[in-house]
Amino acid sequence: MPDTNDQDSAISFGPFRLFPKSRLIEKDGVPLHLGGRALDILIFLAGRAGEVIDKRELIKRVWADVTVDEGSLRFHITTLRKALGDAGEGSRYVINVPGRGYCFAAPLVRPESPEKRAGPAVPSPHVLPSPLARMIGRDDAVARISAELAQHRFVTIVGPGGIGKTSVALAVAHGELQAFDGQVNFVDFGALTDARLVPATIAAALGLTVSSEDPMPGLLTFLRSRRSLLVFDSCEHIIDELAPLAERIVQDAPRLHILATSRESFRTEGERVHRLFPLDCPPQRGGLGIADVLAYPASQLFVERIAESLGEFELSEEDAPLVAEICRRLDGIALAIELAAGRVNAYGIAGTASLLDSRFSLRWRGRRTAIPRHQTLSAALAWSYDLLPAAESATLRGLSVFVGPFTLEAALAVASSQGIGEPEAVEAVSNLLSKSLIATSPAERRLRYRLLDTTRAFVGDKLAENGEANRVARAHAEYFRDFLRDIAITSTGMQSAGGFLPYADHLPNVRAALSWSFSDHGDRAIGVELAASAAQFFIELTLLTECFRWTQQALAASDASTLDGRQEMTLQAALGVSVMFTQGNTEAVRSAFMRSLQLARELEDLHWQLWLLRGLHIYLTRVGDFHGALGTGEQGESVARRLNDPAATLNVEWMLGVAHHLIGNQDKAVQFCESAMVHNPGSQRLNIGHLGYDDRIVALVALARGLWLTGRPNRAIEAARYTVREAELLEQPLTLGISLIWTIYVFLWVGDWANAEILIERLIDHSARHFLGPYHAVGIGQKGELLLRRGDIAGGIELLRRSQATLYATRHRIMTTVFATALAEGLASQNQPDEALRTIDGAIAEIPDHGESFDMPEMLRVKADILARSGKAAEAENCFRTSLDLSRRQCALGWELRVAIGLGHLWHQTGKAGEARALLAPLVARYQEGLQTRDLIAARELLGALN
Repeated sequence: MPDTNDQDSAISFGPFRLFPKSRLIEKDGVPLHLGGRALDILIFLAGRAGEVIDKRELIKRVWADVTVDEGSLRFHITTLRKALGDAGEGSRYVINVPGRGYCFAAPLVRPESPEKRAGPAVPSPHVLPSPLARMIGRDDAVARISAELAQHRFVTIVGPGGIGKTSVALAVAHGELQAFDGQVNFVDFGALTDARLVPATIAAALGLTVSSEDPMPGLLTFLRSRRSLLVFDSCEHIIDELAPLAERIVQDAPRLHILATSRESFRTEGERVHRLFPLDCPPQRGGLGIADVLAYPASQLFVERIAESLGEFELSEEDAPLVAEICRRLDGIALAIELAAGRVNAYGIAGTASLLDSRFSLRWRGRRTAIPRHQTLSAALAWSYDLLPAAESATLRGLSVFVGPFTLEAALAVASSQGIGEPEAVEAVSNLLSKSLIATSPAERRLRYRLLDTTRAFVGDKLAENGEANRVARAHAEYFRDFLRDIAITSTGMQSAGGFLPYADHLPNVRAALSWSFSDHGDRAIGVELAASAAQFFIELTLLTECFRWTQQALAASDASTLDGRQEMTLQAALGVSVMFTQGNTEAVRSAFMRSLQLARELEDLHWQLWLLRGLHIYLTRVGDFHGALGTGEQGESVARRLNDPAATLNVEWMLGVAHHLIGNQDKAVQFCESAMVHNPGSQRLNIGHLGYDDRIVALVALARGLWLTGRPNRAIEAARYTVREAELLEQPLTLGISLIWTIYVFLWVGDWANAEILIERLIDHSARHFLGPYHAVGIGQKGELLLRRGDIAGGIELLRRSQATLYATRHRIMTTVFATALAEGLASQNQPDEALRTIDGAIAEIPDHGESFDMPEMLRVKADILARSGKAAEAENCFRTSLDLSRRQCALGWELRVAIGLGHLWHQTGKAGEARALLAPLVARYQEGLQTRDLIAARELLGALN
């Protein structure tokens, strides 16, 4: 017998035959001329068909004797593709995998060895369709299904239309050919319209002649005689008739295995269901590069299908995020991705992405060779939709109103508007889920459902065609109005603040309901009620711009004579909060809070009174009315006593502590706020959550600053770091912004420029990302102050002035005196004493009841320094003494030490070294910690000079 290894075995693909040893290629039996390098590339790629070959490896193999660049490889790849057909045809055989290399993707037919040809296997009488040349992202599924098929004789691959069930089934079937000795038969039920012909269709696929009206006995006799695998494809439309037949076949033919594909399971005895999920898509986050995007099979499929259409294609960094978005929008459905990729040739990637919102995308056509129901998305979806009974199709149309995930209760509410009772609707949802027309969505607390975007667009059109859109939208809006109102009622009171946070995934639906309510086709009465119910929802999620938009629209749309008092109270409170944090401390904020507080008193709602007093307290501190804030806290004491609620009492204590800190009573501030350090935040959310940030964090801020001011720098740093960490855990942008703004000063005061810079840059970035305009201005001012401390006087002054302009425009007065003090110091350093003096005098004049401010001692110290620089020693000394007395009254040892350093320098220059020592030494001795902080180092240096 001749040695077959010496023979040149042909490799066949399409109309071509390749003889690697003879270096010959034929097309339809006629030799094809191909250059030597191109032929080398073809032989090498065909020898490793289905494998992606790195470009460098390919170059090394083909040009082993010379050094070439990738341009030569691309040239010969193009030549090869032209020789194999036109660009579209040739690229089917040799595809480019961006960033990886090239792959020979056509199915190959190799001659069988003589040993294999002599085997006993009988070839299948029915040709098994060819598998995909390369299937992306399904290797694990194929392996798992093959393993399941070995253990269970009946396996059904279930999934929505276009997800790739048939492709996976064919891959499994080809992999099982050897295990079943070639006895693998494919039965396509897709084109079958008469369910009575199911047995005859199976018999025909097996090559059997049907000569009786009932082919089942003969069919069972044949199937019992051999070990075989039947692949039933596209079963959903005949499943009621096919299911009992399949069950009988499996029971009566013990050597038979069935692999089925369907959009719903057979629900028969012995069936094993394998649910096929969409291809994994890139996550929705910024900064995705080419490598990140192509790590996901959905993107790989999209890019490969583009390459098949366009020939050479390289994904760019600019287009990578768009590809990720397209794949996500198409839910990882293989058919949808292939159809979209086919549009890139005409519209480009950006144009294709923009067209996804168009109903036109449902009609994009795919391959001409595809079965009719897979030639467009609309056809694929219509195939499933047309099979539904009336109750299920009506329910599905109603569900198209939902944007994103929804609960069963929400689905039932919408179904009722379609005239479907609850038991029938529950059954419909269950059946739609089993038919892969509804998907489940992961949720922490309870099961959520969702429609794939393509399904939603299709049935949304059906909803409009049936004239049901407004009726369903009304039911949808009414459901979310009632849903949010119930949460607001149960979360009344500080002990339950944060009650909306677990329902954040309802946000898209709340937005959609509000948009419909205030539209021309909507119902403004529902809109006003929904906006009132949603106000606290938006604030807890820190969506303040949206909160302002909807509350303002609701108040403008409502008639004051008919507006419910509680609704107006809620809307006015939300309006005050949203305006305060996004637009500044305008008079409209005070008006909104005062009106809401008046309504809360009329309703005798103590919880809301306390919430509103807290909001008013925040407003008054921001406009610099610290005594007004203290008075508001004292009103809160009365309300808390009537509530008899320990949590409320603690909140009011923190309000008082913050007010005392800002007024300058630092010992009282520390006393009231120390409980914030030891309180366990896990026991209760002790914050007026509906105002968007946490009272405990504000108290911790006052405590950290109070500790530095009362002479405990190390504890102040520890408290500052703890405050930022605790604020991060809450995931509330406002809370984190507040913690950063006020703890930054602890690091500036101790002279830790490096950590101050880190926090300042973080604040600037954070406030810009969350549209917190005044906070951003504060961050710019703090950056200017840091530049001054580091010696960049001009840069620091520029930023301080920029910040001041914004803060004055937004009436964010709590920081204006602080920045004016820093600006005055900078002007003095630039030898502009007159302007510096005007600036600091202007800052001092802003404080009512002179001295009633935490930063008044510091302002007086800076003024004294400016006077001393101008040679006005007597005035400077008087100003230093006034600052010293005020620092002592405020128990502000930190300010007192700074003043003593300034006065000590003045006395040293005027020959009063002894008095300077007597002033400074006892103050330094009072410090038991923080000895390496900036002011203590400066004090010890001055004492050394005085000695």
